[in-house]
Amino acid sequence: MSQSSPCLWTRLPQSSQSPCDRYKHACCSYDGNVYILGGRGSSCLGDFWRYSVVCNEWTELNCTSEAAPEALEEHAMVTHEGFLYVFGGMLDSAYTRWRCPLWVFDMAQQKWVHCQGKTSSSQTQMPTNRKGHSAVVVGSAMLVYGGFVDMKGSSQDFWSLDFDTMVWSLLNGSQQGSLGPGPRHSHSAVANQSCMYLFGGLKGLREQRDFWKWNSTSHVWSSLRNKSGPSRLMGHSAVAYKDSMLIFGGGESQNSPMNCLWRYNFTSQTWGQVSTLPGSTPPDKIHHCCAGLGPSYKSNTGSPCSSSGLQPRLLAGKLRPFKNKCFPAQLKFLGSEGAIELETFSPDRCYGSRTLTESSELDNSKEGLMGKDTQRIGNCLTFENRAFKKQWSCTEEDLLDEEDEDVAQHLPDLLLVLGGRPCTRHSPISIWQMTLTDS
Repeated sequence: MSQSSPCLWTRLPQSSQSPCDRYKHACCSYDGNVYILGGRGSSCLGDFWRYSVVCNEWTELNCTSEAAPEALEEHAMVTHEGFLYVFGGMLDSAYTRWRCPLWVFDMAQQKWVHCQGKTSSSQTQMPTNRKGHSAVVVGSAMLVYGGFVDMKGSSQDFWSLDFDTMVWSLLNGSQQGSLGPGPRHSHSAVANQSCMYLFGGLKGLREQRDFWKWNSTSHVWSSLRNKSGPSRLMGHSAVAYKDSMLIFGGGESQNSPMNCLWRYNFTSQTWGQVSTLPGSTPPDKIHHCCAGLGPSYKSNTGSPCSSSGLQPRLLAGKLRPFKNKCFPAQLKFLGSEGAIELETFSPDRCYGSRTLTESSELDNSKEGLMGKDTQRIGNCLTFENRAFKKQWSCTEEDLLDEEDEDVAQHLPDLLLVLGGRPCTRHSPISIWQMTLTDS
């Protein structure tokens, strides 16, 4: 990345009503919320939480029903059309050898539902329990690659779960000696259009830095150039952002967490390391989770945050609930550090001596936000370097229950880094926010 496109890192302090710090957990974003399941603290965890980014509030969800998973670690979790799909991560036992470790959570009903998946007519097996595998959504299917399978070690199994039929299929590249990443765990993967991109991880006990693309149309693996990309990594995390793949953290070993942020451009097929703003230092993390929110994060889990089809809805003549303006420079009126300011608008409200129409025309003007004749409005949500802050003049219900506008879909583009090692025992989960300052 060029020096003109740095990023801003912010630590977000959490309240006591939040999950404990952890690593080897799973998370994904859906409809402005981030869901976190399981992981490891002082022991393997089985709790389940939902985090509202707008309200900066955690809610613990039920994970004790018969259909819910037990304690899990190094599992995978994706979303598709209102459902969470969780795969793998069970503690090893004789029980895990015959059960397909798949669980489904209905987000509309906020409950776990029974759904084990089926075998196809051409094969009689389903994937067994594993850890450290990857899972992405391409079209209407979940693609699961690799993982650590009890005594067998790293696996090169490549499975597809069709969400429409709930049938499991073994894909090309699962055979010994076939072209592809080979046995792999603790790697990362994202989806872009009809392809899956896989980076690094462990092949047995050896860290890797190879980079692969799976084309779901041609069913072919391709090895991609990585000469200028990240070094050997395991325990890192990746998300899709605009026309790029972002990779954060990880390390060459369990005891060497790093804080590098890398960006791979799908179009130019080039790597670049993203610089940080002065005084904005990201944490060293390994076995953490990343979740992207906002229209530029093309969710690899098929959530409404996906940019496909979202932009026309945003620009269909309706007012956006948020105005997003990023100030990477140090601004005195916002304190000593850079900040991102978001303002909520009401069609009937006047701002100082201006109407909404006049004020919205100044959307890209600093004077429109802070001019002498413009009052600070009450319903302002400001993201500062220290924490999210709520300042609503209307009630949150008034804002969040609008029929035609979903506030969560108009969040600014944020990358959240949740948990990871090193972690602090008995402390709230560590959350960092990253905002790229490029357009």
